[in-house]
Amino acid sequence: MDPRPKTEQSPSQPPMELKPLPNHLKYAYLDSEQQLPVIIANNLLLEQEEKLLKVLRQHRKAIGWKLSDLPGINPSIYKHRILMEDIKPIRQQQRRLNPTLLDVVKKEVTRLLVAGIIYPISDSQWVSLVQVVPKKSGMTIMKNQYDELIPMRIQNSWQVCIDYRRLNQATRKDHFPLPFIDQMLEKIAGKSHYCFLDGFSGYMQIHIAPEDQHKTTFTCPFGTFAYTRMPFGLCNAPSTFQRCMMSIFSDLLQDCMEVFMDDFT
Repeated sequence: MDPRPKTEQSPSQPPMELKPLPNHLKYAYLDSEQQLPVIIANNLLLEQEEKLLKVLRQHRKAIGWKLSDLPGINPSIYKHRILMEDIKPIRQQQRRLNPTLLDVVKKEVTRLLVAGIIYPISDSQWVSLVQVVPKKSGMTIMKNQYDELIPMRIQNSWQVCIDYRRLNQATRKDHFPLPFIDQMLEKIAGKSHYCFLDGFSGYMQIHIAPEDQHKTTFTCPFGTFAYTRMPFGLCNAPSTFQRCMMSIFSDLLQDCMEVFMDDFT
């Protein structure tokens, strides 16, 4: 049975937002309606660009543009468990948000609801808080109060995350080891060709075991919701994801492929 309650109306899919690109990159599209953008180099010859887009169009099913494009990893292959120590559940109360952050949370909740990543819930023993933090990318040079030029990171958006610290304190820890980045670099050093792939919303491709989904409940001004897929912030999420990827690509590791979380080389 599907544990998610049925709602009378489903929220509409938020429009796709294209971010500004540096001068050496540009957007190209895999469809005539310009709904499937990809980022390519700006200095490709016309023939090179056409060949690249032809390959990408042939493998469109491997590319995701929004969360609803993600079928997720079959739960029979792998799913995330949240095993608890003997600790009393904690229900936290929501915090006030200013109008700007309120709009950010509303858009994110709508996006996740449309994709089926979260669902409304009202009877969870565990309730965590939603937080909105600045998301910074890129650098600029600015003068400080002493008229000195210093590098500053640019904030261009906000990121919604869940404060799972209380839940993590009560969670039995998974000690699966993560690879050392320097050792991975040594393994790929000296190769003649490299291909770098980045998994799209990698964590959210892993389902949470139905009996553990209620533990991921968070509260916000728009209600209380629980995750069907693995969100950021859970203490054992990195171990779960790395173990899953190593299991899936076990026949390629150490031969022609290295995996660190959602980065594939």
